[in-house]
Amino acid sequence: MLPETHMPGPVCLIENTCGKLIANQEALKILSAIEEPVVVVAIVGLYRTGKSYLMNKLAGKKKGFSLGSTVQSHTKGIWMWCVPHPTVPHHTLVLLDTEGLGDVEKGDNQNDSWIFALAILLSSTFVYNSMGTINQQAMDQLHYVTELTEHIQSSSSPEKREVDDSADFVSFFPAFVWALRDFSLELEADGQPITADEYLDLSLRLRKGDEKKLKSYNQPRLCIRKFFPQKKCFIFDRPASRKHLVRLEQLQEEDLNPDFVEQVAEFCSHIFCHSRVKTLSGGITVNGPRLESLVLTYVNTISSGNLPCIENAVLALAQIENTAAVQKAIAHYDEQMGQKAQLPTETLQELLDLHRAVEREAIAVFMKSSFKDVDQKFQTQLGEQLQAKRDDYCKRNVQASTAICEALLQDIFGPLEDEVKAGAFSKPGGYRLFLKKKQELRNKYYEEPHKGIQAEETLKKYLESKEAMADALLQTDQSLTEKEKDIEVERLKAEAAEASKKILEEVQKKNEQMMQQREKSYQEHVKQLTDKIQEERSKILQEQQAVLAQKLQEQRRLLQEGFSRESQRLQNEITEIKKKSASQGGGCTIL
Repeated sequence: MLPETHMPGPVCLIENTCGKLIANQEALKILSAIEEPVVVVAIVGLYRTGKSYLMNKLAGKKKGFSLGSTVQSHTKGIWMWCVPHPTVPHHTLVLLDTEGLGDVEKGDNQNDSWIFALAILLSSTFVYNSMGTINQQAMDQLHYVTELTEHIQSSSSPEKREVDDSADFVSFFPAFVWALRDFSLELEADGQPITADEYLDLSLRLRKGDEKKLKSYNQPRLCIRKFFPQKKCFIFDRPASRKHLVRLEQLQEEDLNPDFVEQVAEFCSHIFCHSRVKTLSGGITVNGPRLESLVLTYVNTISSGNLPCIENAVLALAQIENTAAVQKAIAHYDEQMGQKAQLPTETLQELLDLHRAVEREAIAVFMKSSFKDVDQKFQTQLGEQLQAKRDDYCKRNVQASTAICEALLQDIFGPLEDEVKAGAFSKPGGYRLFLKKKQELRNKYYEEPHKGIQAEETLKKYLESKEAMADALLQTDQSLTEKEKDIEVERLKAEAAEASKKILEEVQKKNEQMMQQREKSYQEHVKQLTDKIQEERSKILQEQQAVLAQKLQEQRRLLQEGFSRESQRLQNEITEIKKKSASQGGGCTIL
């Protein structure tokens, strides 16, 4: 069970100093330790609109994010508070409170646009907090949403961006929640009561006309409808009388407007129950380290003067994760082989079978942790390292067997060598006596177990090293005729040739086993990669179907409202999505 994240209060995640955005190392360190999936809720809105109060309630605290009580904005940059998710076990709720937009003291609209864009990029639920009603002024203040195409790229490919980069936004944009504070109107339309969601839906309707004024009216509404697949609206009464607002965090719940208390509770309940885990394309779940990587990539990109790109950020994350996945797989291989490999093995096949079983596990470990391994670059690295590990084990297996056999030969044949040196066989008939003794010792050597795969070759080399000694006994044995000596020489040559043939056959057999193992290894990589590709393809197709359904729904709505031009633009996007879905059935280069 993973330890829960304990943060007594928020810390600054992205500092905003003199218009320059910098990732805070303390906050990144906190994220790096969160192995659980994260649900990321970001809140954005004009300064002094009570954003921080809602975030404190989500954290289950009365204090934390700075509320302030003056017309000055308190929050600078983006602040983070990580708390255990109150309703989903083993998940972490990451709350991001952003500095107020439109602060006259900053005088930097560009900076506000980056804060807005980062909140979109990092969150799985995006809360837009505003005062009063959804009127044109509120929409004008939400002009940042119309500028997203100028601040975010979904792809680094110029060809894809030429089609319409923003068409992909819906696939990775967060759920959109509009929080309307100090709302004083009656929720009704045409004399009938409506819900807050219906009020938002009515407020996002477009108006017909080609005038510039109508374009500015329709543009933010169209962007919200087009980019955000899920939309929700909450209204909040004024929490207390104006004189009490300056000390809102000190007020007891009974001192607050009961309707406001109930509205905040409904808002929190919705966030807890419906906010999704932050995911990347292909259903990749984001945890703390992955969120840390996204923060660093996006902030560094913005600081370098470039546009943050979703695809590049995911690929940068994949580089980190896939490198770690290779290391994790190799560590698993080393651990399992260290526990299971008892060297020397009796046969090479025994070692290869063990390697193959552990290799299969190691590949599975890699597959579980890796993603977006372009051209299987990292899987190829893993395959090369596993092959090197296998070769090293084979080498160590040979060395272990050789060492055992050499020690055994010395132990068995050592006394015979001493007898030869002492002259025990330097007499008529001594050579035949020597051969008899040598055969007995050879049989004894064969009877010894656990010699490993080098038993024959080590014996052959040992006997070859003692040929001069045996030949001397043969030549000096006076009981043998010259013809008998010649016959014995030929017999020894034939015996040596047979031994060489046997060794050669063993070498060929080992080579065949190694070739078979390489083929099995390749097939294992292919099998697991194919399974992973099918799984990823299925997830991507599901995402594309969800995007397609959302765009079809929006297209029908545009047609109903009489906006045929916008409907046709959506139809073009729908056609591209269908083409992309069809192309998912294509093949891929494997290893």
